Amino acid sequence: MATFKGSDVHVVAPDVAISFFKGIMPFNTLDAETLSDLARHCRIDFFPKGTRILTADTTELTHLYLIQRGGVKAFLEDDNGEVTLKDFRGEGASVGALAIIRGTRANLNIETVEDTFCFLLPREIFLDLIEKQAGFAHYYLKSFSEKIVTTAYSELRHHKVAPRSNEDLYLFSIRVGDLVKTLRKVAASATIQEAAAFMSEYRVGCLLVHDTIDEEEIVGIITDRDLRCKVVAAGLDYKEPVATIMNSPVQTVLSQSLCFDVLLKMMATGIHHLAVERGGRVIGVITSHDIMLLQGHSPYYLFREIRAQQQIAGLYPLAQKIPEVIRGLIGEGAKAGNITQMIAILNDYILGQMLTLLEKEMGPPPVPYCWLLLGSEGRREQTFKTDQDNAILYADPVDEAQKQAAETYFAAFAAKAIDHLVNCGYPLCPGEIMAINPLWCQPLSVWTHYFDHWIAAPEPQELLNSIIFFDFRAGFGETTLAEELRAHLNRQIAGRDLFLFHLARQCMETRVPLSFFKNFIVEKDGEHKNRLDIKRQGLTPFVNFARVLALKFGVKETNTLARLKALMEGEQIQGELWSAASEAYELQMQQRLVHQLQQIEVGILPDNHIDPADLSDLERRMLKDAFAVIERLYGVLERMYPVM
Repeated sequence: MATFKGSDVHVVAPDVAISFFKGIMPFNTLDAETLSDLARHCRIDFFPKGTRILTADTTELTHLYLIQRGGVKAFLEDDNGEVTLKDFRGEGASVGALAIIRGTRANLNIETVEDTFCFLLPREIFLDLIEKQAGFAHYYLKSFSEKIVTTAYSELRHHKVAPRSNEDLYLFSIRVGDLVKTLRKVAASATIQEAAAFMSEYRVGCLLVHDTIDEEEIVGIITDRDLRCKVVAAGLDYKEPVATIMNSPVQTVLSQSLCFDVLLKMMATGIHHLAVERGGRVIGVITSHDIMLLQGHSPYYLFREIRAQQQIAGLYPLAQKIPEVIRGLIGEGAKAGNITQMIAILNDYILGQMLTLLEKEMGPPPVPYCWLLLGSEGRREQTFKTDQDNAILYADPVDEAQKQAAETYFAAFAAKAIDHLVNCGYPLCPGEIMAINPLWCQPLSVWTHYFDHWIAAPEPQELLNSIIFFDFRAGFGETTLAEELRAHLNRQIAGRDLFLFHLARQCMETRVPLSFFKNFIVEKDGEHKNRLDIKRQGLTPFVNFARVLALKFGVKETNTLARLKALMEGEQIQGELWSAASEAYELQMQQRLVHQLQQIEVGILPDNHIDPADLSDLERRMLKDAFAVIERLYGVLERMYPVM
């Protein structure tokens, strides 16, 4: 392998350089005068096949390399000499832009795979373009955000999560369109008996139902469960048309959807047969069984075990299996948003099955109720370290007798439920924000009064203690009660600038964990010396920012990523800020999850304290960039709510 010495650089004719620039992005967006100036500063160089142009963490970048002819490979090499190929780059591609913008040494090894000619543009000229040409800068920064985040996630998976087996995992690599086999369907006018015969002949558990006249129009679906429950058990005449028992409309997913996203939809909705759509046409059906066959430890197996459990004590060991399921998802490549969604779904099913069985044990409640989830549970952002934050909201009793009955029932109900959740592995809330606390087990009228009080008189300390309640969502029971409470809350907040002002200023009190010189601010002493609390210092500012704006603009979502997306779609924040904030938040959540998983695997109780020294150079750079986004969020709040 040859090494570049920089000795064969030559001046290039301006018209040749200009012609080249006009043919590649983003240089072709520049005006003629700028291109002419670039051409005067440009040089050309030749690198024989096998030349190492850049060495990761060693080469100082003095120029941007633009491949005029030939090609290079980009790769990393670990301490054991193992090579990880990142990509190949051909004519028109650039090399070194990321390091120049970041002011670092080369982040990848670059080696020619054939004789290669490159235009060399001085770093100062390139940086001037980044600073002065918004569209030019956006092209590179968008490309970096996609590539570098992917690389960072890859590092987190491969270097921090040790493999358990050689079993391949496919939930994040296979799209549902690849699993669909022959489309099986029947006319809506066909008899139930004919449909059952088709299912037997085809050996399938479901059939799509098409319109009698237009075979392309799918109007429903029937499953073997429908035959058992709606026909045999109900004594329905087999000669009835299949349309009488079909499920309609058919729930669909796009053929390019990843299997994991479809699995989430199945588990969240309880629908286990989904039509697969491509180009506006249904091409087949994907079932939960199809996805289960992909993976030996699919979350769906645990989901089924939870749903089938008929003893509350039987849920205890099932809850303890959740970390192992999540471990597999991290190892396979799930991003933090995927993982926290899955944790929330599994936790919700544990809760739902437990409360269902508890109702059977205690008898029906005297009034409808809703089990509220608060804080990170309410935001669907639980990790491996999550204590209980819950409450009970019930319908207002009609008289004193019903009031007494409700108080007695829900006090006993909450006490048993909290104990069962502890046995499932969900610790008690140190602040006693749980349904067992009489303050947080109240009828709707009391809950509306609570929120009215917090909004009308936003005292700093009381606001700090109450903010956890603003992220509530329905966990189980009569969801319309939670919806009514949310609607009341949004009505009350509308126009309450003083409340939002205090909320915004409180949000900005969390200091960005970077010093003037962009070093991490860590604990100086104590149990967590030289560590930073990635939840409090890194994630909380994003959570708080999204909450303030969600309340201001009446966004009903409680999840931070969902709130940010809704704000972007409503044009309350710019698309570029949404992208930067979402990526920064998700990267930190990924760091947190991997850190906690490592602790669990060595028998340590998980926490949120990360030692920057344990991170790779790439992870540290990404974390610093994520923290830097906090300043931008604070800037938005400063403009909305300046100090009076």
